[in-house]
Amino acid sequence: MRRTAVVDGTSPALAGAWSKEEEGIAAMAEPSRGSLPPKLYYRIGEVAELVGVEPHVLRYWEREFRSIRPTKSAKGQRVYSRRDVENLMRVRELLYKDGFTIAGAKKKLLRTEPAEPTSVQASSAGPSADHRAKARDELLAMRREIEALLAELDGRG
Repeated sequence: MRRTAVVDGTSPALAGAWSKEEEGIAAMAEPSRGSLPPKLYYRIGEVAELVGVEPHVLRYWEREFRSIRPTKSAKGQRVYSRRDVENLMRVRELLYKDGFTIAGAKKKLLRTEPAEPTSVQASSAGPSADHRAKARDELLAMRREIEALLAELDGRG
């Protein structure tokens, strides 16, 4: 049985201490992804509270998981996007609820999420032949329009 934060109007400390098992269950209760406050960016303290881990754990996960890349504010504080927070919640679920190791969670995330191409991969793959041909045609049409405008302006002056 799980105790709530308030029992008959008293706090858990006043109602009696929670057992170690109940504390573990309460600590592992996963916040839902839909319950994120509607913000563009979150500070590390807010994210730690939302995810249910300490800030030092978030910093460690940043080093271990490529999908978690917060930016730094002008003041040097970590600023997490909504996607970062959702990724952190997924990592927490894999590690704490599903019992994965860090290595196992990395593999699971790589299999379930399509990897974002790096700049080297993106530049080597390049656009398809159809896309290049269409872009070339559009650029040539724009060039003809510009040349026609220039010729018209030269005729006036």
